[in-house]
Amino acid sequence: MSGEAAPPLARSTLDRAAHRRTDSGWLAEAWERARVLVLDSANDGRALVRGETAPPMLVLLGSDELPEVPRSVPMFLGVDPDGVPVFAVDAPLPDLPDARAVTLREVGHLLVDRDAGIFTTALALLNWHVRHGYSSVTGHPTQVDEAGWSRIDPDGDRVWPRTDPAIIVLVHDGVAGQEGRCLLGNNATWPSTPGQRRFSCLAGYVEPGESAEAAVLREVREEVGVGVEEIAYAGSQSWPFPGSLMLGYMARADADEPVRVDPAEIAHARWFTRREIGDALAGRPVDVGAGARLVLPPPSSIALFLIHRWLDGHC
Repeated sequence: MSGEAAPPLARSTLDRAAHRRTDSGWLAEAWERARVLVLDSANDGRALVRGETAPPMLVLLGSDELPEVPRSVPMFLGVDPDGVPVFAVDAPLPDLPDARAVTLREVGHLLVDRDAGIFTTALALLNWHVRHGYSSVTGHPTQVDEAGWSRIDPDGDRVWPRTDPAIIVLVHDGVAGQEGRCLLGNNATWPSTPGQRRFSCLAGYVEPGESAEAAVLREVREEVGVGVEEIAYAGSQSWPFPGSLMLGYMARADADEPVRVDPAEIAHARWFTRREIGDALAGRPVDVGAGARLVLPPPSSIALFLIHRWLDGHC
């Protein structure tokens, strides 16, 4: 997906070329002419970009320019539209002029489609490898195989990258115009910042044996005690922190139904008008009580994408 209709981390131009992952001859030849993204697992998965203004550009090196032996074998991400293979490695970031280290959360929404797809895929793969050094079946150490797309233990037991499905939903009252409202929550586990309180869409993991739509109904009822209807899918994106797929929905609720939060999950929840959300996005203070102002989700999140859709009337 690409363009403004897509969540920020759902954009990509890479051909993943999955049929090449087991072609050792092709991979060896491709490595010689590859562009390589260096990620640093010891530094929150950061990569290098150049450019202080949008869009910053990912720093991609030639395979002969890597500064030292990487911590991982090269992970094949795919082939660029210009035919150049793209790989990623886990290694300390090189010290390059005019380059700065950033996280995907910081710049994912600013990157061009190609770079957003490269960074998101590479980080998702890296985080999976870091957490799967041993087989969950045998307990034996595993090794990277299939150009980074699987791991295998000495007995031949193979595992593939795991993605955990989670739903995230923008609950609204169905009312058009500036006085239409959406229901946002402040998660009980989020750190507090004096003078600020972050509110976001309601979210949670899809449980075994459950559909995504059933998860929407359950999570909203559990977290804020409100029933929803008219559940509509709005888009999805990877959230590799460490390995989720966020399934985005819009759903309507009765704004007169009492909000009853589960304090183990939600510290605060309340309805906001379009006018208030627009003010917050414009940098104008919106009071949320106790001397705090409203802070909305970060730009790389699908939560803010859903809020913008609702703000623009796409319910």
